[in-house]
Amino acid sequence: MDASIIVCTYNRADSLAETLDALAALRTPPGCDWEVVVVDNNSADHTAALLRARAAGWSRLRAVSELRQGLSHARNQGIASARGEVLLFTDDDVLPEPDWLEQVLDGLERERADACGGYIAPIWERPPPPWLSARFHGFLAVRMDERGPFVFTPGDSPPYGANMAFRRAVFERVGGFDVNRGRKGAVLASGEDGELFERVLAAGMRVVWLPRARVHHKVEAFRLERRYFRRWRYQNSRNLAQARGLPGRRRLLGVPLYVLPQLARAVGRWLLALATAPADETFRREILIHHFLGTIHGLYDTRARGHE
Repeated sequence: MDASIIVCTYNRADSLAETLDALAALRTPPGCDWEVVVVDNNSADHTAALLRARAAGWSRLRAVSELRQGLSHARNQGIASARGEVLLFTDDDVLPEPDWLEQVLDGLERERADACGGYIAPIWERPPPPWLSARFHGFLAVRMDERGPFVFTPGDSPPYGANMAFRRAVFERVGGFDVNRGRKGAVLASGEDGELFERVLAAGMRVVWLPRARVHHKVEAFRLERRYFRRWRYQNSRNLAQARGLPGRRRLLGVPLYVLPQLARAVGRWLLALATAPADETFRREILIHHFLGTIHGLYDTRARGHE
């Protein structure tokens, strides 16, 4: 089979139905044999019934289950279950454009690439607040870069999981997604896609940006609240600290001592910004505080587990 589109889902049946509608409307490249693999990661809503009904009327669709909770587990199950030579990933709150499959397959071939990422535009459930400038789009998996195609190099901001694709040989060479990273149920962790791209680039493989491979990402109203961004930053930094740790021999409760003055400086810069900076810059400095607090929490948890 030429291509498999992998969609991992968790308790988003209504949104998933719209994603499946968009996938069913994809144009099929001439001579291309492709499938859609939906991985149900322990959904408790009507996802299973939806998938049974859709699969009965659409031969391209296959549904599989992953009982281990977490997006990385679900994506790895998708890789194991897929039959395609190219594996495309999108999410259950994303609507690909009709030529998405064509653009990805053509772009990989034309650019002689091993993997790629593409354009992600937002579908705002309500207009974003004034402080939510483009500097925060990464929190929402929005990336509207019209340049390219261009080749990624180590250190570049990697593609997002809502619109990425890999040749199967990539996973055979570098392995799958890191199960210690990524969202697990309601926990807002990420970084598993970026870490995979790091390994792909370190292995000398070619990753390209395809600006014409486009999807649209639904951004719910609750994601436009400051508290969502605080929680996202805190939980992501905690997860990253648990997965990677931090260097340093002098520690207090597992936390390198140099982190504490960094936190203090971040608080001071935020307080100064309250009086002098625009709203988006002020909030960016506040978010940095939550990064340090999440990091400290993750490092402390790691130490506590080591002493159990």
